[in-house]
Amino acid sequence: MKRFYSEVTIVEVEGGFAIQLDGRPVRTPARALLALPTQALAEAVAEEWRAQGETVEPASMPMTGLANAAIDHVAANKADFAAGVARYAQSDLLCYRADGPDTLVARQAAAWEPLLDWARARYGVAFAVTQGIIPVPQPDETLARLEAAVVALDSFTLTGLSTLVTLSGSLVCGLALVEGGEDRDTIWQAAEIDEAWQVEQWGEDAEASARSAGRAADFATAAAFCALARA
Repeated sequence: MKRFYSEVTIVEVEGGFAIQLDGRPVRTPARALLALPTQALAEAVAEEWRAQGETVEPASMPMTGLANAAIDHVAANKADFAAGVARYAQSDLLCYRADGPDTLVARQAAAWEPLLDWARARYGVAFAVTQGIIPVPQPDETLARLEAAVVALDSFTLTGLSTLVTLSGSLVCGLALVEGGEDRDTIWQAAEIDEAWQVEQWGEDAEASARSAGRAADFATAAAFCALARA
């Protein structure tokens, strides 16, 4: 739609910080007040609105999109949403290792085992690790404790975590990033080991390269969203 405002401001409201366009509050698609939990996240969202040109392009406003989702969808049904995210622990990427070649096996172990070690120490859990793709059940206590960690997160962090987990295929990767277990680039590289290996063996075409870059950008945005939501 055509840009209809000149000034973007942030005002403190009960429970957070709201975005205003020419003094009028921005609302989510469900007509709720677009209020952010921290001033840092509000600044990031406001900057997206300021950066719009003659038309407002929602695709260029990922922070706003995540905030809308947190308010309209996650907060309204937080327990069920958290349970859906936590289910990734049942088939976490880090627990399924290649059975060859040795170089790939070693790369996975070097990148993935420290992340599992972090989760073991952080949550007091154990993991069943296997080779191949045949499903292996995780201990019930592990699943319960990881779900409790997800449920404990606020709606905004949970929204960002969902994207991190979906893109990486790993709940442990997502939690490690949110809880400060490792930095973003290290975690993304760990999640992309298999893809990087395939590129090394067979090369990468332009379409695959563009998809990979888009996934990396979405991962970085979700990581920043989580950090700003807790700043």
